[in-house]
This record gives sequence, C-alpha cells and structure tokens, in this order.
Amino acid sequence: MTLLSSRPPRPVAPGLLSRALEVAGRLANDATDVITATAGRGARPAGKDSPFDWVTDTDRTLERHTRRVLTAEFPGMPVVGQEFGADIGSDAAEYRWVVDPVDGTANYVAGVPWCAYSLALVDASGPVVGVVADPYRGQIYAAARGRGARANGVQVSLVDRTTTAGVIVCTELTRTGPWPGMGGFIERAARAHAGVRVLGSAALAIAQVALGHAAAAVLHSYHEWDVAGAVALAIESGASVLDRHGEDTALPVDGLLVAAPGVADEVLSWWQETATVGDHV
Repeated sequence: MTLLSSRPPRPVAPGLLSRALEVAGRLANDATDVITATAGRGARPAGKDSPFDWVTDTDRTLERHTRRVLTAEFPGMPVVGQEFGADIGSDAAEYRWVVDPVDGTANYVAGVPWCAYSLALVDASGPVVGVVADPYRGQIYAAARGRGARANGVQVSLVDRTTTAGVIVCTELTRTGPWPGMGGFIERAARAHAGVRVLGSAALAIAQVALGHAAAAVLHSYHEWDVAGAVALAIESGASVLDRHGEDTALPVDGLLVAAPGVADEVLSWWQETATVGDHV
C-alpha cells in the first residue's frame, strides 16, 4: 500500500478526468452485468487461513477484462489488481489504476446481495477518479476530483451529523476475523446509541457514508483496491477521511476512518480507545 500525501490534491487535466470517468463507468456497467448473471457459481476457497477467502472465475474474468480495456485506453498507465497483482512500475508511476473485481466475494458466493466492483485512478494525492458498481441495487457510484460524486448520474452530497445517537456505523472483519478491540468498539458505539454493522464489503461500507446512509465507516486494515474507488466518492461528497491518528490522509497505510465531519472526532475516539494498534494487512 502506498502512503499518499495530505490534501489538497494536485489538479488533473480535465480531458483525463473525463476519459477516465467514461471508461471506468463503462467497465462498471460490464461488471454489473457479469456479477448479477453469475452470483453463487464457480467459487472455491483461496487459502487455508480464512474460510471466507474465496477466489472465483468471475473475479479473474472481470479483472482480465478491466486490464485489457485500461491497457488499450491508457497505454503505459499501470494497473494494480486484487487477483493479478501490480504491473511493473506501479509504485513510481504518476497515475495507476486500482481494481477489485468483486469486493465482498463471500457474499457473492453465498448469493447475499451485497458486493461491489471497485475501480479507481490514483495519483500521489489519492483517488483521481473512482467508480463503485452496486449490482444488486442497479447503482453506479462515480466521482472525479473536483467534480463531485454521483449515483446513476444524480449528484449526491454527504448528510452531516451532529450526534452519533441513532446512526449506523460500518466496519469490516479482517481477513482472519474480528480486529483487536472490535468487540469493545461495538460496545462503545452502543453506549452512544449507535449501531454497528458488518456487511461484508469495504467499498460499499464507505459508499454508505458518501450516500448519507451511514455516519461513519471504520476499517482497521484494508487493501488499497478494496477502498480506493469508494474513497473518491467519500472525498467528493464532503466526508472526513482520516487515519487512526486523526491525520487527514486519503489512503493511509494503517487503518481508515470515513465519517460525516460532525461525528468524525467522536467515532475516532471510540476506535482509538478500543483498538490495538499494529494489526496490519
């Protein structure tokens, strides 16, 4: 995972933004068709360390398709993906594409309607363009630096909060189970009359904040491909994006908080009080 500089981000050529949005949106629509047509088929466990770590034909097919299209449309721009790793030179490139073909694969395998396709164009400042396909709700969420966030073309902006009472806070398990302090975090949220949900897709968890459905999302650890597309949505919707120390960093190397600005400090305090630092991906 690459440490990115604090915002404000550098400007990007308008032509690149427009082309990247168009191509990413097309790929997200392709992914929606494939995911909805194939859910529940062709999966097997990927390893022994987690019973919910799956690899599917769909993951690989979608990532191959994504790489083919991006290589043709943006020659020389490297791709980093969940299934096939990083192209040579991705760490030093001015721009790189980051893709997770199926975020929430365990849900996809089980037929639980909560998974996503995530694609982002990233530079040294963070996500430049991000798209998240939410196939089961027929939604494509898209954002570009300085252009806002949209759901199926309709502008969205974050709903700010002044209290955590009655709100939803999302989090996710790590690859091997609950993160250290997760139980305490849930209890701390409950004392503040907030509900914690673990739904199985980091991309959709963050998207819920951008869309105003959840007040915050806490990821104790993550891969860049899990979240880059959704972080673009969050930033453009007006969310606070912080690391576990409260620093304003778009894709921090160790943990991530995305929250409505009015409750970010409070949710961060729950995390800091309960989490054991040092559980890295």
